[in-house]
Amino acid sequence: MKDGFIKTGSATPEIRVADVEFNGAGIIGCVREAARQGVKLLALPELCVTGYTCGDLFGQRTLIDAAAKQLETIKNAARDLDIIFAVGLPVIKNGKLINAAAVIYKGETLGIVGKKNLPNYNEFYEKRNFTEDNSPPVIFRCRQMPEFSFGVEICEDLWVCEPPSVGLASHGAEIILNLSASNEMIGKSDYRRSLVTGQSGRLICGYVYSSAGEGESTTDLVFSGHSLIAENGVLLSETELFRNGLITSEIDVKRLAFERGKNTAFPAYEREGAEIVEFDMEIAETRLTRYISGMPFVPSDNGDRSKRCGEILLMQSSGLKKRLSHTGSKTMVIGISGGLDSCLALLVAVKTADLLNRPRTDIIAVTMPCFGTTERTKSNAVKLCEALGVTLREVDITKSVLRHFEDIGHDPENRNVVYENGQARERTLVLMDIANETGGLVVGTGDLSELALGWATYNGDHMSMYGVNGGVPKTLVRHIVKFYADTCVSEDLKQTLYDILDTPVSPELLPAEDGKISQITEDLVGPYELHDFFLYYAVRWGFSPKKIFRLALYALGDKYKKEEILKWLKNFYRRFFSQQFKRSCLPDSPKVGSVTLSPRGDWRMPSDAAQSVWSRELENMEI
Repeated sequence: MKDGFIKTGSATPEIRVADVEFNGAGIIGCVREAARQGVKLLALPELCVTGYTCGDLFGQRTLIDAAAKQLETIKNAARDLDIIFAVGLPVIKNGKLINAAAVIYKGETLGIVGKKNLPNYNEFYEKRNFTEDNSPPVIFRCRQMPEFSFGVEICEDLWVCEPPSVGLASHGAEIILNLSASNEMIGKSDYRRSLVTGQSGRLICGYVYSSAGEGESTTDLVFSGHSLIAENGVLLSETELFRNGLITSEIDVKRLAFERGKNTAFPAYEREGAEIVEFDMEIAETRLTRYISGMPFVPSDNGDRSKRCGEILLMQSSGLKKRLSHTGSKTMVIGISGGLDSCLALLVAVKTADLLNRPRTDIIAVTMPCFGTTERTKSNAVKLCEALGVTLREVDITKSVLRHFEDIGHDPENRNVVYENGQARERTLVLMDIANETGGLVVGTGDLSELALGWATYNGDHMSMYGVNGGVPKTLVRHIVKFYADTCVSEDLKQTLYDILDTPVSPELLPAEDGKISQITEDLVGPYELHDFFLYYAVRWGFSPKKIFRLALYALGDKYKKEEILKWLKNFYRRFFSQQFKRSCLPDSPKVGSVTLSPRGDWRMPSDAAQSVWSRELENMEI
């Protein structure tokens, strides 16, 4: 439960139709195993105390009474277990038999929820035995963590046009349990999966679905025990078909609460019309088992990754295409260094020229060697431009920078920030003037990760007329360039791109040592892999430093020591707050993902905000 992670489970016990004692023993076994694994909230199938396929035996009071008695046995067996579970059984309510879920905790019944929509078509004939329960929605809520709130719907309730889960979510339920007995047919599992994940996305909730399996009658149907756990449109866990058992995963209710609060289309919680059942549960550590990617901006699947890279490249190019058409610019001017960012910007410009049916020679790529330029990067810049067929210009800025140092009285041997930034600003001056000279537009190369860290020279590479990479994090820049390399037909271009991918990230503002790059960016600011991870969870989800550290340790702890993660996390927050002034006046740039730092879009932050609250949490963390 700590940090909002609620370990949930979905279990399908083996049953015998109408054998409540056998079924009760199986249910108790599932509950005990789930509790042993740390599950705090468990869903079991629809009518699993008796079996869903009892037919007209549901009209026998003997069976109904036996089910009620067995529920007491189940409750007593689970009295000492710190787990809430919902179990399905027939219940008499107001003189009518309802298909119900009993929510049990610490040997007590927290509530009984009845099925609201009874299927009575094709293979289903529930109205023959049951009555729909139209009671108000019931919300179960933890006093110690109000975000841990859940509701229950039963099978068909999800499949109708107005599922009860909509009302449950509007009254504050962050998790929906579904007790189901969905029979299996060809194609039904795919639809069921999309239904569960889709509902979790629409309602911004966790969704735990448990379905009947082996042991149900096979007179006319088969049941596969298909159970699923989803969160906000993402499938976290799923059973194999026709294999009873238990699946678990952690649902992050604080993340869901953040997203609901941020999403203005999600309504404020309704205060009337629902029964609120509160319970007490001690907040304890939750061992994480769900998959958390170390690179949240980069899809782990090769196919998905290639598709995303292609889509982003098209979005970048479409944005630049519109800007060129609107401004009537004759050329695209890009500072090309032989590094990754300028390489991607050039590839975007090339694709833009192709989309506009304009000659690639309208792209003016300018290489501007100075004190730190190495032969490798300069050579790659030239080869890249030649392979792409763009106009290449070389402007050696060494004399201009030295003259500038002389003008302001700076000693070139003093290799401080003036020494470095003087070069960056001179390069921007050159690009802007060439753009003016050719009726063109300067295409910016800085990426999202650099903007987050402020790793740009103010009014130097920080400035352009349109920044095509401003929405792309560094970890994704690399994959887009690789995607282009893998799909291009020119072998020369392919090999040049591969060498650029293999070149260390560097601003090349300090003199080379033995012809090699002396200034490695990640040695100075930290690994971009970590910073992109921090950025995603800090900005996209509003997580606290402590929670981000925990997730980073979980996702990347096999690659970085905890002291190293904490060091760079502190550096991330320090730079993120101190460098906001650079982000407050960014050039236009297309948004391509769920995180952007544009002052006109998703991120509006005062340039003089204090970081003391975040810093104190970081300093007080125990590692």
